[in-house]
Amino acid sequence: MALEVIDRPVARGGKPPDRVVEGPPRPPAPRGRFADNAVFGMAIAVFVEIMLFTGFISAFVIVRSGAPPGLWPPPDQPRLPVATTAFNTALLLASGVALFLSHRAFPRRGARAAARPMGIAIVLGGLFVLFQGVEWVRLIGQGLTLTSSQLGGFFYLIVGAHALHAAAALVALAVFWRAMREERLSRSAFGAVQLFWYFVVLMWPVIYWQVYG
Repeated sequence: MALEVIDRPVARGGKPPDRVVEGPPRPPAPRGRFADNAVFGMAIAVFVEIMLFTGFISAFVIVRSGAPPGLWPPPDQPRLPVATTAFNTALLLASGVALFLSHRAFPRRGARAAARPMGIAIVLGGLFVLFQGVEWVRLIGQGLTLTSSQLGGFFYLIVGAHALHAAAALVALAVFWRAMREERLSRSAFGAVQLFWYFVVLMWPVIYWQVYG
C-alpha cells in the first residue's frame, strides 16, 4: 500500500499545517516465545517418559500389594542392597547439583568455567551407572534374574529402563561437555540436555523408594 500525503490549505498569515501521512498499520510487536524450541521439545519428551515410568511403578505396586503376607519379597530370592544403593543414590543427586552449578556458571563466567562442574556431573553419573552394573552382576549371581520371580522381572524392567536413560543422557552430556570446552555450546542446547539429566536424577529417588523399600 502506497503512502498517501494530504496537503491542507494554508491560512493567510498563518503557518502551514503539519502534513498528515497515512500508511499501512505497523505490525504488532512480536511476543516472547514461551520456551526455546529445544527445551520445549525436551520437556514434552520428559513428560512422556514420566508417564512411562509411572505405569511401570504403578504395576509394580499393585503386584506387591496383592502378594500374600510374608511372601513379598519372595523368600527364595536375594534381598536388594538398600544401603549400598542409598550411597549410589547420593552420587546421582550430587551429579544433579554439579550440573546445576554448571548451568549457573555458564552465563556468568563463560563456557570454560562451566565445563568443570559439568565434567564432575558426568563423572558422578558414570559412577552411578557403573555401581548399578556391579549390583546387577551380584544379584544375578545370587539368583535374581529377569525370570526368577515377579520381583526380578519388575526390578530389571524398571531399573534397567532407568539405566538406559542414564547411559543415553551421559553420552549427550559428554558430547555437550566437549562442545562447551570448545565454546560451541548454545544455552538452548545446554538447557535441553540439562532437563533430560534432571529427569534421570529426580526419577531415581522415586524408583529407589518404591522398588528397594
